[in-house]
Amino acid sequence: MGVQRLVDVFPSVSPTQIVAELIPPAQFIGASFDSYIPNQAHPSQSAAREGVRVFAQRVGKPVARARFRRSRAPEIRPGIYLDGGFGVGKTHLLAALWHESPNPKSFGTFVEYTNVIGLLGFRNAVEQFADRALVCIDEFELDDPGDTVLMSTFLNELVNRGVNVAATSNTLPDRLGEERFAADSFLREIQGLASHFDVIRIEGPDYRHRNLELNQKVFTDADVTSVCERTPHSALDNWRELLEHLSKVHPAQYGPMVEELSLLGLTDVEVVRNETQALRVVSLVDRLYDRSVPVVNSGIDITSIFTDSMLKGGYRKKYFRALSRLASLAQLGATVVE
Repeated sequence: MGVQRLVDVFPSVSPTQIVAELIPPAQFIGASFDSYIPNQAHPSQSAAREGVRVFAQRVGKPVARARFRRSRAPEIRPGIYLDGGFGVGKTHLLAALWHESPNPKSFGTFVEYTNVIGLLGFRNAVEQFADRALVCIDEFELDDPGDTVLMSTFLNELVNRGVNVAATSNTLPDRLGEERFAADSFLREIQGLASHFDVIRIEGPDYRHRNLELNQKVFTDADVTSVCERTPHSALDNWRELLEHLSKVHPAQYGPMVEELSLLGLTDVEVVRNETQALRVVSLVDRLYDRSVPVVNSGIDITSIFTDSMLKGGYRKKYFRALSRLASLAQLGATVVE
């Protein structure tokens, strides 16, 4: 039996199953508050852990709202927002919160939720999530006004039905010197929903110490083919053909498409110059990263696939995240080849 190709896979997973599978990625399946190790040089990390732990204690419980404005009791908000740079443990804390919370609950990225809403339709999506005790949104994105308004409206509907909401987002490296940049942007862009969130800022360096300037190893076509042929449950695809295939599969189905993969081999990788294609690649990379699927490739360095204009444009946060994740997956791939 030959090596499979992703271009031959057209997953057909029901919307109900897609919603049911919104859980933390495999690398966070055992995340807890105790396993989050704060950087002692940055006290905000310890404070964030305690803040999220306190929030976890009230998830799923009725919110007692003050009847009179003169009440001095602090308002108990149904939402929490973790703001900080890359690699400070926001996703770990979000996953720990999810594990501590009662069922039913959902955990997914901003893009996963917008994809599911697009697949289900807005009203049906609201009904699917309205019974949740908690909805966690990792990597809340503010770069697309339409998606931001969509998610703001969606979450407002859920909050009004008693659902607790938790979100994270990244402050870009070149914005770290601007006090609460991402938090202020978040609260401004989600408009009426903002009053439902407590903001927790987390400072600190990227614990992964990723260096995107470090070139990833590029292999020959023969190397890529060979490692795929000897690795069970691998897939081998031509880059251009894969990009074309992604246009034929709904992004909400990208996860099921790569669910069983142990390795992805890509030949003739080149720069993606079409932004629509590039954003599909970002969604695919997120799903590969969630499943820790190693990547090996021929062509160009896998961390050089986006144009300079993309890395400076409105979607740059998406692209930088994808490059960071691709670097990690390529490093895993290099160990498989060796």
